[in-house]
Amino acid sequence: MRLPRFLALLAVPAALTSTAFADVTLPAIFSDHAVLQKSAKVPVWGRGEPGEKISVTLGSAKASATTGDTGRWEAMLDLSRSGPGPFSLVVQGKNTLTIADVVVGEVWLASGQSNMEWTLKSTNNAAAEIAASANPLLRIFTVTKNESATPITGFNGKWVLASPETSAGLTAVGYYFGKNVQRALKAPVGVIHSSWGGTPVETWTSKEALDSDPELKAGAEKAESDLRTYSRRLRTYVLGYPDWLETTGRKDHPYSGVPSSADGWKPAVIPGKLGAPGAIWLRRTVQVSPEQAGKNLSISLSEWQRGTDEVYWNGTLVSSTSLEQAAKTRGDRRHTIPAAQVTAGEAVIAIRIFNASGDVHVPAAINLGKLQAGAGGWEQKTEFALPALSEAEKATMPVNPGSEPWSWQGPSRLYNSMIHPLIPYALKGVVWYQGESNVGRAYQYRTAFPLLIKDWRTRWGQGDFPFLFCQLANMTGKQPMPGDANWAELRESQSLTLAVANTGQAVLIDVGDANNVHPQNKADVGARLAAIALAQTYGQSVPFSGPVFQAAKIDGGKIRLAFKQTDGGLVAKALPATYSVDSATGATAPIVRNNPGALEGFAICGADRKWVWAEAKIEGNQVIVSSAQVTAPVAVRYAWAGNPTCNLYNGAGFPASPFRTDDFPITSQTTRY
Repeated sequence: MRLPRFLALLAVPAALTSTAFADVTLPAIFSDHAVLQKSAKVPVWGRGEPGEKISVTLGSAKASATTGDTGRWEAMLDLSRSGPGPFSLVVQGKNTLTIADVVVGEVWLASGQSNMEWTLKSTNNAAAEIAASANPLLRIFTVTKNESATPITGFNGKWVLASPETSAGLTAVGYYFGKNVQRALKAPVGVIHSSWGGTPVETWTSKEALDSDPELKAGAEKAESDLRTYSRRLRTYVLGYPDWLETTGRKDHPYSGVPSSADGWKPAVIPGKLGAPGAIWLRRTVQVSPEQAGKNLSISLSEWQRGTDEVYWNGTLVSSTSLEQAAKTRGDRRHTIPAAQVTAGEAVIAIRIFNASGDVHVPAAINLGKLQAGAGGWEQKTEFALPALSEAEKATMPVNPGSEPWSWQGPSRLYNSMIHPLIPYALKGVVWYQGESNVGRAYQYRTAFPLLIKDWRTRWGQGDFPFLFCQLANMTGKQPMPGDANWAELRESQSLTLAVANTGQAVLIDVGDANNVHPQNKADVGARLAAIALAQTYGQSVPFSGPVFQAAKIDGGKIRLAFKQTDGGLVAKALPATYSVDSATGATAPIVRNNPGALEGFAICGADRKWVWAEAKIEGNQVIVSSAQVTAPVAVRYAWAGNPTCNLYNGAGFPASPFRTDDFPITSQTTRY
């Protein structure tokens, strides 16, 4: 019977929907050029019509499954005896899917934050490496960035073969790790890259795992609450703060432009405190080149804790930061000088800062962008000062909500969207480069990081697979005297994670930059991770670690330190005359030696816990540490700084891991999520 035309048209979408639902589908990771793990249990999964029979074939390996009530199906291939291929992966239900050029080898998940995300094109020797990168047996799948408040199953990405056409945009650490493993094993290697810069470990951990630890659960709940309520808290602050200024008599006074060049200006020390609460001006001359004339120019001011700022160019207001912008801005405040006002020659930049609730403080140097500084430095002039806040005024002051939180940093957000969808893809192991975003809570990382490892292993259900990680590279300025450092504390938390079974740590204390959190040397990073994998996972007889502190013994006025992993003996590696400030620009600075001509980086203290630089010398597989200033030593620290000058290696060329022999309280011990 022929349907009436309108009924026939209504039937078409239903038919299309039914057909689409019946089609067998696969997640993106089962796509052309995929690498499957050489293992007895390799899950292949997807969706289809409930109750549909599914067959999966790869070479001589076959498996079958039936879709459940939700339409999901999963089949298990035995690839333990498979050759490398290439093969076609054929999945058949009511329709047939054929995935081409699939190989069988070693699959590693590479995850973390920006140093894992960092691409090959932005590293040392990039052009030559990219040009020589053709390798059809090295393949990388990059998971597209996404976030979710709850676990999801869908994700995007594709497998690519390493080649001059693709390698530039690939994870550099993942690429070098995979390259070294592939070359040593002469087998296909697949790297699944899932990372996002600026992320704490908690966003990569499942909610259930975070909930298992009371402190992390409380922190996660607060972080979620901060995300949900930020807009309301910001509105309350922006509306309430002007009223508070009026009530307390701390309103900004009217003013009539940049003060004249008459008396009152004095040299300003930037960064630093400029003065008490109130309004303070800064100014300095700059030079505009003929090439810059008629073009927009910009300067950047470090984020003030509170207060507003205005920027003047040759006496004319060109940019300002409102109260709302000041509260929510994360990072530097950028100001633009309009092209119409930019002429060649000398110009004067003036900045007015008003802060009613605290000292006027410039926490970092003012970035002039492409402008050249003129003669002289910054000058300052106080327009008016306010008295310090009374206790009553402090009690009634509206709460500044601070910088707007990024949702993708929220607890479990990236686990939900960039890790959970990958489960249960068969892996050999994980390589991890993260920790910079947890430096402020370095002590708690000794709980949070092992928790993530346990979480992932439990959810994959493939046993305690290898979990290899990067210790944070050297970063920040040099410390003239030994003391506390939260970067060192985070490294200690990473080293303590080695107590977790089947883990390994790549020490990077010699590849970093003072002023760049993204050092360009990623080749050594990947090579050191690969050495651990080859030795610990694949059983090859290769060096993979530098000296690791084992024991300390007080011997009169000296402390004897014993080490393991001393392949080729302990070595005091010759130090260069300079250290890297920024490997992206090639900037360097002279090294100031603490123990010239010998071992560097050791500090010693007595019962007073006052640290001094120590003399250190090698005796066999021990290091003897002493100082004439400490006659009764109790503890030693090595490379205990953000960017230490240190040179203890073994004969295999691997650097010693930073350590301390004391258990004194550290700066991050009470800081929590």
